[in-house]
Amino acid sequence: QLCPILPEPKPGDLIEIFRPLYSHWAIYVGDGYVIHLAPPSEIAGAGVASIMSALTDKAIVKKELLYDVAGSDKYQVNNKHDNKYSPLPPSKIIQRAEELLGQEVLYKLTSENCEHFVNELRYGVSRSDQVSRPFSQPTVAGHEYGWRERD
Repeated sequence: QLCPILPEPKPGDLIEIFRPLYSHWAIYVGDGYVIHLAPPSEIAGAGVASIMSALTDKAIVKKELLYDVAGSDKYQVNNKHDNKYSPLPPSKIIQRAEELLGQEVLYKLTSENCEHFVNELRYGVSRSDQVSRPFSQPTVAGHEYGWRERD
């Protein structure tokens, strides 16, 4: 079942998906779809078996239904830096994201992860609060190893 989101996402919104131990981030592009950076640990069906593949430094830019990306995890609209940075126009955010679809891009847990990716698209600023918070390494380490609750 679909997790309720308040407010409803609008194109260009940042979507925070609450995984166990970390948050995964995506850009809402409309009609129920998001674009996100998918390292092997975020590809549908990935689990503990993907531990070794998650150590890669590559990820794929994918467009998928928010429902499928979130799975059984809760999520919310979280444009948390709108008060600090001016977001680009939604059409520009979506255009920039769609230009990257299908590309294999560099992925580094501490400097080029899914949160850096969406913040760069929305604000033109690459940042990740998960990585910059003190004692965050155990939190983001779960992402690297693909830990995730499944139905």
